[in-house]
Amino acid sequence: MLSLTITTITFGVVFLAELPDKTALAGLMLGTRYRASYVFAGVAAAFAVHVALAVAAGSVLTLLPHRLVQAFVGVLFLAGAAVLLLKKDDGEEEELKAPADQSFWKVSGAGFMLILVAEFGDLTQIMTANLAARYDDPLSVGLGAVLALWAVAALGILGGRTLMKYVPLRLITKVAAGLMLALAGFSFYEALVG
Repeated sequence: MLSLTITTITFGVVFLAELPDKTALAGLMLGTRYRASYVFAGVAAAFAVHVALAVAAGSVLTLLPHRLVQAFVGVLFLAGAAVLLLKKDDGEEEELKAPADQSFWKVSGAGFMLILVAEFGDLTQIMTANLAARYDDPLSVGLGAVLALWAVAALGILGGRTLMKYVPLRLITKVAAGLMLALAGFSFYEALVG
């Protein structure tokens, strides 16, 4: 059964963690060159694949003893918070290989491949697996994660620069890290209490 609470928690955590990511900028760059709906179709399909893989990995973790899984998830959330807080923006942008024509399949394929490669093993994919293991509710976690990733992609494609004018990237990063620290604390508490 779908849990709105778990879907909302997952959406919030993944959304905030993905906002400062390079893929939002990549989506913005593709969106300025090509039809936004074509770009979004490819990006959305790639994110759906990533979420399915992450939820499957998290579901496998639930087969292990509960305390061990909660301790492992807590460590991964701490690592995720550290990555966000210690990450330095070196200003380097990945070079995008754009399709030669504007057809749906070429543009959406370019968006799909870009996200598929760039996001594999990314922090948000690992967090999605953690949340799936923590809550043992793959449907709710998967829905929250995919909606969050799609929302960030849409923001990036349609107006990422405008959003960043009003909301400082450092604030978004600190809020996401704070949420991960809180989730790590809850996971450690459950690992100790059982």
